[in-house]
Amino acid sequence: MDGRRAKGERRRREIIDATLRVIERDGVAGVTHRVVAREAGVPTTATTYYFSSLDDLLVAALTTAAEDYVSQVLGLAGEALSTRDSAAALADLLAESAGPRRGRTIAEYELHLLAARRPALRPAARRWIEVMRELCRELFDDEAAFRALIAAVDGLMVEALVADEPPGVEDFRPVLEYLIGPRTRLPGPNPSGSPTVE
Repeated sequence: MDGRRAKGERRRREIIDATLRVIERDGVAGVTHRVVAREAGVPTTATTYYFSSLDDLLVAALTTAAEDYVSQVLGLAGEALSTRDSAAALADLLAESAGPRRGRTIAEYELHLLAARRPALRPAARRWIEVMRELCRELFDDEAAFRALIAAVDGLMVEALVADEPPGVEDFRPVLEYLIGPRTRLPGPNPSGSPTVE
């Protein structure tokens, strides 16, 4: 990548990150080219150069938020593969999302809800569900089990975000262990060397 293109990509990412900070602070309604430009420390002409409309900017913000979340999930999937404890890994993710990443999580949920009204946002909003489906394909017996877990996780997160104190790992884990159950224990040899049968 040449220097000019790399600089353009950095500037574009700075504007997207600024957009997410604005949503964290002021909600989606607070997003304008002028406000985002001020947050990013760039002229307004820069935001309109990279994103001709607010929808373009919001799609880019939601896509970036979804890809960041996907990266987290993939990292936790690797952890689950090594520790063979899917519930613990997912509980860590939820506790992080409800605590230290609370502002970003609220921003992501706002963008997902906005996708219900703005079709241009919907592909990005569905991205994380598609990735979770791929990750869980070998973990679940059927589609219903996967969909039940995703619905439960969304419900747990909404409940966590309106709580006075954010729940911790110890609050999430028992619920997730109940939901995931033995059917999603990753397959592999048991200590005797014979395949594990669930």
